[in-house]
Amino acid sequence: MVVKYIKKYWVSYLLGMIVLLAVDYLGLLIPEYTGDVTDGLIAGMGMAEVISLLVKILFVGGLMALGRFGWRFYIFGAARKIEYELRGEMFEHLATLSMRYYNENKTGDLMAHFTNDLGAIRMSLGPAVISTFDAIVMTIMVIAKMIIHVNLSLTLLACIPMLVILFGGIYYGGAAERRFAEKQKAFSDMTDQVQESVSGIRVIKAFVQEREEREAFAKANLNNKQKNLSVVKLQAVVMPLLDVIVGISSVIALLYGGKLVLDKVLTAGEFVAFTSYVGMLTWPMIAVGDSINSFSQGFASMKRVEAIFAEKPEIVDGAEVDRNLLALRGGISVRHLTFAYQQGIFPALRDLSVEIKEGETLAILGRTGSGKTTFANLLVRMYDVGEGEIKIDGHGIKEIPLSILRESIAYVPQDNFLFSDTLQTNIAFGVRRLFDVPEEVFKEGAASAKIFMSHKERLEEYLERDFFQSKNRMDKAYGDLEPVMEAAKQACIHENIMDFPKKYSTMVGERGVTISGGQKQRSSIARALMKNAPILILDDSLSAVDTDTEEKILASLKKNRAGKTTIIIAHRISTIQNADHILVLDRGEMAEYGTHNELITKGGIYAKLYEKQQLEKQLEKE
Repeated sequence: MVVKYIKKYWVSYLLGMIVLLAVDYLGLLIPEYTGDVTDGLIAGMGMAEVISLLVKILFVGGLMALGRFGWRFYIFGAARKIEYELRGEMFEHLATLSMRYYNENKTGDLMAHFTNDLGAIRMSLGPAVISTFDAIVMTIMVIAKMIIHVNLSLTLLACIPMLVILFGGIYYGGAAERRFAEKQKAFSDMTDQVQESVSGIRVIKAFVQEREEREAFAKANLNNKQKNLSVVKLQAVVMPLLDVIVGISSVIALLYGGKLVLDKVLTAGEFVAFTSYVGMLTWPMIAVGDSINSFSQGFASMKRVEAIFAEKPEIVDGAEVDRNLLALRGGISVRHLTFAYQQGIFPALRDLSVEIKEGETLAILGRTGSGKTTFANLLVRMYDVGEGEIKIDGHGIKEIPLSILRESIAYVPQDNFLFSDTLQTNIAFGVRRLFDVPEEVFKEGAASAKIFMSHKERLEEYLERDFFQSKNRMDKAYGDLEPVMEAAKQACIHENIMDFPKKYSTMVGERGVTISGGQKQRSSIARALMKNAPILILDDSLSAVDTDTEEKILASLKKNRAGKTTIIIAHRISTIQNADHILVLDRGEMAEYGTHNELITKGGIYAKLYEKQQLEKQLEKE
C-alpha cells in the first residue's frame, strides 16, 4: 500500500538522501580538522594556520546546518504528503463501503486509524527512514575514516560491542511490533468507549449510570496505560543498553588508544580524532533503536490500515448497469421480494409484491420489526435484494447506476441525522454539497477529481432536462437563502427557525441535539423536499410532530409533490389514510393491501388499529 506512495515521491526521498549523505561526509571532516588543530598546536603551528582550520570547521558547520534543513524538507515533507494522501484515500474508501461494514465496526476504532495509525506510518516513512539511512551511511563512513585516518586494529576492537546491537535489534523489532499492535488496539477500544459515552450522555444521565460509565472507562483507560507501558518498558531496557554498548566502545578506545599513543603508534591528534569518531557512532547506534521502534510501530499500523483497504464494498455498479440511464421518473415494481440481513436468520421481508405507479403515494404500516425500514433501505440499495426483484421505471435496481438511483430518491430516515452545522447548510445538504467542492480537489492528481467532475456534469445535465424544478433553484441553493426557506416552509419549520436568534445561521449540536425532536424531524423533511427528487421516502418522519402540524405537512406534500412518487412509513393512520395505496406488513409479509376505505371494510389489522387510535383520540379530548 505504502510502496506506491514511496514510488510517487521517490525524487524527494532521493534528493533528501543525497543531501543527508553530503551532511554525513561534512560531519567527518570536523574530527579530522580538530585532530589537525591538536597536532598543530603541539608542533607549534602558527596562529594564522590555527584560525584557518577553525574557519574551515565553522564553514563546514554552516553547510551542515543548511543540509539538515534540506533533508528534513525533502524527506519529512514527502512523509507528510503521504500521510495526507493516505488519509484522504482511506476516507474516500470508507465512503464506498456498505452498511454491513459500519454495522460490524465501531466509530472509535475507525477514528483511531485516522489519528494514531496514520501518525505511526508517517513516523516510519519520515524520521525512521532518515535514522536508518543516516545510521548505515554514518557507520560505514565513520568506520572507514577510523581505519584509513587512524588505525585498523583499534577500529576493529572498538566496533566489537556494536555487533551486539545488530543481533539484539532483530529481537527488539519483533517484540516492539507485537506490543505496539496491542497498544493501538487498546487505544481504539478506549476511543470507542469515550465516543459512545459522549454520544449517549443523555441516556447515561437519564438512567443515572455515570458511575458505571466511569468504571467502564477506567477499565479501558487502565488497559491502554498497561499496553503503553509495555512498549515503554521495552524501550526503557533497550535504550540504556545502547548507551552501555557505546560506553564500552569508548572505554576500549581510551584504554587501547591511549596505549597506542604512549607506544608512539598514534599521535595525540589522531587519538583525539578517533575518540571523536567513536562519539559520532553514538548517534547511529541510538538511531538503530529508534528506527526499529518506528518501523515496528509503522508496520503494525499499516497492517491495521490495510485491513480497511482490504474491505470491498458490497453495493457497487455491476456489469449489468445501464450507463445511458440519466434520470428516473418514479414508477416502482416489487416482485416476490425476500430479504434477510444474515444468512440463516428469519427474513425481514418474505415474498413481498407491490406496484407503485409514477406519481402515486404508497403508505406502509406495521408493527415494530415488520420490515418497513428494510423495504426503504432496499429501495435506496443500502443492501442488495436477496430473492425476487425491484424495478424502477422498468429497470432492475442493479441496472441503475448507484449515483442516479440515490440522486433520484429523497430519503428521510428514522434517526433524522443532522450535522454539526447551521440549519441552512443542513437543509441544503442534499443540493449544495454537490457543488460545494474545494478547488484543490479538482487540481491534477487529486484522487477524487474525476468522481466529483463526472458527478457535477451529470447533475448539470439533469438540470437542463428539468429533472429538478429549475437550474435557478439549484444555483440559489449554493449561496441564496430563498430556496432553503421555501423548503422549510413546506416542512412547517420556517416559523420555528425565525424564532431562533440567529435564524437560519443557527448552529445545531452533534446529531441535532440542540433542537427538539419535532424540529429535527421537520428539518430533515425540509432537506428531503429541497432535493425535489422524483421519489420521496418518509420513514416514520412525522412521529414527533403534533396532529395539526402533521396535517399541514401532508397538505404541503400533496400540493408540492403532485406527479411525484411518495412512500410514507408511519404508525399513525391519520398520517397515511389519504394515500393511494396502503400496505400493511406483519412479520415481513404483506398482511393487507388496499385503500383506506377498502382496508376498513375488511375488518383486519388495519381496521382494528384504526378503531384503537380513534378511541385514543376520543379519550384525549375527554
